[in-house]
Amino acid sequence: MIDRVLDISDRPAKLHVRNDQLVIEPEGGEPVSAPLAEIAALVVSHPRVSYTHSVLDGLARAGAALVVCDQKHLPSAMLLPLAGHYVQAERIGAQAEAPLPLKKRLWAEIVKAKVANQGRLLRLLLKNDHGLVALSRRVRSGDPDNLEAQAARRYFEALFGKKFKRDREADDHNRNLNYGYAVVRAAVARAICAAGLHPSLGLHHHNRYDAFCLADDLMEPFRPLNDLAVFLWLKTAGPDAPFDLEAKRAILRGLADQFQVDGERRSLFDLAGRAASSLAHVFIGKRKKLALPELWTEPGKPMPTGEEDEEEF
Repeated sequence: MIDRVLDISDRPAKLHVRNDQLVIEPEGGEPVSAPLAEIAALVVSHPRVSYTHSVLDGLARAGAALVVCDQKHLPSAMLLPLAGHYVQAERIGAQAEAPLPLKKRLWAEIVKAKVANQGRLLRLLLKNDHGLVALSRRVRSGDPDNLEAQAARRYFEALFGKKFKRDREADDHNRNLNYGYAVVRAAVARAICAAGLHPSLGLHHHNRYDAFCLADDLMEPFRPLNDLAVFLWLKTAGPDAPFDLEAKRAILRGLADQFQVDGERRSLFDLAGRAASSLAHVFIGKRKKLALPELWTEPGKPMPTGEEDEEEF
């Protein structure tokens, strides 16, 4: 299966469907098309993009995510399929009734995986994990010591410098991170719906204004994939590189690549699907632990090159 991430950000475009193909007619350019079945996510941040109803329906039927971004390229809306699994009602019921101790244990698994992956990325890039792998082993049920936040401060300073602070509204590297995280969030939300779960019923994140709390939970171990893409782009383009079309292309290339996990090459969408499916099985009592990726566990393997499955219009 091809998991394409399409980005429309640099010019106006009209979108419609013909013969199960998404047709994109960019202003001043030739129309291009892609099979709906091959689209994993469509990210739109240009204000002058128009859709027919068949586009929205076609993306939903194909199981693709539509991410709408505002003028700051922050995600402002997401469209996902309403029905994703033939036993969806059963699974959402089990999800809604999950006891608090189970949710706390699952959140601890997620935090452990996130912090360990952050440490492995630092080791891969900087030859020093800054103690994060060891810190991940100290995470307890519910993360009462907030080791996730402690790890984040250490991690981002090591990756982007001591002056860097993670701030979604900041006009710096955060713009690159925001853009890539929106794609990761869409991939995870898509996988959650496909697994028959509801993205608003979170394990740790709870916000009456957030319809994707579970996606915000489950995406945490995958964030370092985006951090790697941003790091490599800034290393190539320079620390003061603008957040432009080339930056977006580089980030999408990185996220569309395949990664070495458990001796196999797997995509972000495949890894997210496995994690979401394992969560559904935990809720219905068919397994005990989540299937979360241990990224970059084999030192010496080449880093992702990011050459396929990315398109912009």
